[in-house]
Formats: sequence, structure tokens, C-alpha cells
Amino acid sequence: MSITPLEIIYQDDYLVAINKPHGLLVHRTKIATETDVFALQLLRDQLGQRVYPVHRIDRKTSGVLLFALDEENNSKTTALFRDQQIEKTYLAIVRGFTDSEGTIDYALRKESGQLQESVTHYKTLAKTEIPVPLGKFETSRYSLVEVRPETGRMHQIRKHLAHIHHPIIADRPHGCNKQNKLFKEKWAMDSMLLHAKEVIFKHPVSHDVVHIKANISSEFERTLSFLNFDFKI
Repeated sequence: MSITPLEIIYQDDYLVAINKPHGLLVHRTKIATETDVFALQLLRDQLGQRVYPVHRIDRKTSGVLLFALDEENNSKTTALFRDQQIEKTYLAIVRGFTDSEGTIDYALRKESGQLQESVTHYKTLAKTEIPVPLGKFETSRYSLVEVRPETGRMHQIRKHLAHIHHPIIADRPHGCNKQNKLFKEKWAMDSMLLHAKEVIFKHPVSHDVVHIKANISSEFERTLSFLNFDFKI
């Protein structure tokens, strides 16, 4: 991927947040050895100082990614995430018509085999039905949902939405292969449609409430358009 300056959406003397683009890893990892471009290094070089990621979002997810500018505030802010003191809101486009709102309480298994309590709340913002046949259906239905994870497990939102049979479009491996193929072939769209829209928390130093928002990507915006969603973000 081309290297362009990261979009900084919040910065003070202690914390900085970026609007992470789809496809950018937070930091170096053993499971992705094919790239040497990471948000951590890009932001460090852009600011000219060390930065510390206080949480993670998936490589395929765009949106708010928060860093601390020193070790002390890294520890303090990481604790806010660990203790569920940060309110996180995501947007996702999923297959089918979701309920108006709901809670997914479904334990997820770690790689070690241990089950972890996992809870996700969601609300449907808009629905659309377009005259595109797929399989035995003459039309295709999609929903735009706002998602608030109560816990923070790996791939939690992706797994939970797949669990209720409303997988996120372009999610691999948790999504629907037929839908993913349709989006890639018909609309040349293969960016996973999950976006970390905002975080709200009490600042670790000033104790003021901080509200950070990230605009959706151009691909997310384009998808809302060609699916004919009647909703403005």
C-alpha cells in the first residue's frame, strides 16, 4: 500500500488518535510477514517521537486508533480499555435485515481453547433491498448497523454478527463467500465494511470527557451509495 500521511483526528500532550485506513496493521506481527508498513512506525515517524498503541483494531477495520505519547499514560489508558471504561462505537454493513436492536451474548474461544465472556450490542440504522439476484433470492438485502462491543475479544464484532447470520460484507473468513464474491465482481469492492466510528472516555490526566470521531472511508461511502441506503452518516 502507498505510504501517505496518517489522518490525525485528536492530539494533546498525552494522547493522539488517527483514522486508520483499511488494510493497515497496527504493529508488526508474526501472522503478517508480507508487509513492513505499520501504523505504529508511520505515526512515530510522522510525529518524530515514540508512540504507544493503547488498543488494537483489526487490519481490515478502519477508524479510530488511539496511541499514548509516553509509557505512563499508555498504562493508564490501556487500563481504561481493559476495565471497559471506554465506550466504543462501530459501523458495519451486513447481509440481510437485522432486528431493530439486540444484544449478542455469546462466549468466544481463544486460541488456547479457553472460553471468554463476550457481549455486543447493536442497533439498526437503515435497511436496503436492491434488485440484484443471488442464489435462490431475486433481490439482495443489507443493513447498516451501529455496534457497541461491551467486551473486547479478538474479532468479536465479526464473529458475533456472523453468529446471528448477518455477516459483515467482505469479511474473510467470518463472512459469506457468495456475498464477498458478488461485491468484488459486480462493484470491485473488497474492503471489509467495519469502521471504528468513535470512542468516548475520561482523559487519564485532565479527567475531562474525550469524544473522538473518525469519518468513514471513501469505500464505505461508495458502498452506501451503490446499495441505495437512505441514510446520511
